[in-house]
Amino acid sequence: MWYEILYRVLSIINYVVLIVIAIPVLLQLFYVCASFVKKRTFPKSEKKGRIAYLIPAHNEEKVIYNTVKKVLDGQKYPRDKFDVFVVAHNCTDKTAELARKAGAVVLELDDPDPTHRMALYPLKYGIEHILALKEDPYDVVIHLDADNLINPEFSSLMNDAFQSGVDFARPYEGSINATQNFYTKACTLFYSFDSRYGSRVRERLGIAAHINGSGAMMSVRMLEKCGGYDCVSISDDAEFNFNRMLEGYKGHFVEDAVVYEDMPSSFKDTLARNKRIGSGGMKLLKTRLLKMLGKFFTTGNFSYVEMFLTYIFNFITILISVWIPLYYIYHFTFLGFAAYGGIALSFQPVSYYYHSLWNTVIIGGAIIVGLFLFFGYLQALFLVLSDYRKLGAKKRSELLSAVFLFPVFLLLYAVTLCMGAMSKPSWGKVKRN
Repeated sequence: MWYEILYRVLSIINYVVLIVIAIPVLLQLFYVCASFVKKRTFPKSEKKGRIAYLIPAHNEEKVIYNTVKKVLDGQKYPRDKFDVFVVAHNCTDKTAELARKAGAVVLELDDPDPTHRMALYPLKYGIEHILALKEDPYDVVIHLDADNLINPEFSSLMNDAFQSGVDFARPYEGSINATQNFYTKACTLFYSFDSRYGSRVRERLGIAAHINGSGAMMSVRMLEKCGGYDCVSISDDAEFNFNRMLEGYKGHFVEDAVVYEDMPSSFKDTLARNKRIGSGGMKLLKTRLLKMLGKFFTTGNFSYVEMFLTYIFNFITILISVWIPLYYIYHFTFLGFAAYGGIALSFQPVSYYYHSLWNTVIIGGAIIVGLFLFFGYLQALFLVLSDYRKLGAKKRSELLSAVFLFPVFLLLYAVTLCMGAMSKPSWGKVKRN
């Protein structure tokens, strides 16, 4: 019968889909299993480079003073060796005034183009200004968001990496509001996964770090060579990382340097953030990631294929959120009718479909339980037990509740990324907590 042929064809397609999904999952499994390797530290350097902290800000009067003040007053680093630059981008509030009051060098950017309402344009403007300062030049630029905090050793640790020859590096990602509610707890755990698991193992194995977002360190010598901040997409940080990798630069992970971010505290904010990430990631998949894969085949450098496998997760969320539920609704419906005599059969006896039905239930159930236990509970539990202070909590017990609900958040994350991957990129105002 035609419906038996359709079942076979769709089953073969589903096997291919499951293999595609399994490859990055197995890579993550490897990172977790290998995460007990000793972290890498860079040699302490007596030579102190000049650091420019660069903060793009649009109407951030609620947080900008505190951010600038804490960077300037809180670093265990010679005060004459670092400054904070704030680019007040189309601000209509007191962002510029408060940033100056806190001690920042303020650059005011009035850009009426509605397509430029995203962070990459003030970043580009600020980097151009810093590169033009030839009288007392800086050695590195570190990007922070308007609400970020950093640990007191941050500048020294990034300088140690720079003096060791590193041009491009990322810190550990923690949270300012880790214990606020379920969403902030779950987001904190999720965004710290790549720090504690993937980034540590990559650094030990010589694989390029994934440098995106707050706390990214960029050497001036690299920026001058590549012509500044050469990005055009809403996922500018990931795009900059890909551009440098394709030019041969290797990103590094400075694990003890911690940037504390403001995590989304509601479903609406989580959805907005993940939609932006998913949309930007899909655009990069089309324009950069395929080049990454090609670069692997021409150089043999595993960093390229590893980056490809990690970022292709944006496409995989579509398979997880759309293909998997639709296919298995069809799968169990068909097998239910076939196994219990509801339809006529031509190619296989009823017993074949009966066993197929229950094998799927047993094997699929075991896989789902295993994924929930390992990727949900065990990963999150280990992260809380080992790194709760870096995550932004004072006690382990403050984050334990998130461990039990974390598998639910992972499903939510996949669905919201899928929504972003299938929508146009947009940049909205971020709620500060």
